[in-house]
Amino acid sequence: MTFENATQSKPPITIARSDHDRLWGLAEGVSDRNPDVSSQLLAELDRAEIVPDEQIQANVVRMGSTLRFTTDTGEDRTITLVFPSDADISAGKVSILTPIGAALIGLSAGQSIDWTGRNGHPHRLVVESVNGIDNPA
Repeated sequence: MTFENATQSKPPITIARSDHDRLWGLAEGVSDRNPDVSSQLLAELDRAEIVPDEQIQANVVRMGSTLRFTTDTGEDRTITLVFPSDADISAGKVSILTPIGAALIGLSAGQSIDWTGRNGHPHRLVVESVNGIDNPA
């Protein structure tokens, strides 16, 4: 599927209860300073299927997951999804409070999603693999 032909519907996502609760508070706490990403993250959390932590599948992106994704621009990246205090882009640690971080949460390997960068440009990414959790929530 090409980016131009992609539908705007969002794929189903699953989020562990502990991630959901912590991320909801985080998103609400930054809504004044970072309203766009806060709204995006709250929308993702609102539409997610919430499951007990012990029932989350290993191939689902959650906080602390290391994953590989590809983009519509041909980029192939491996990153770890982290809380803002642990973010370090040079080390591949991407904050949940970025447009791409909020787009990734809850996706499973093989799923794709359309997201809008901070520059306003639309993008599409595909989660190729989820390798596990470095720092479980």
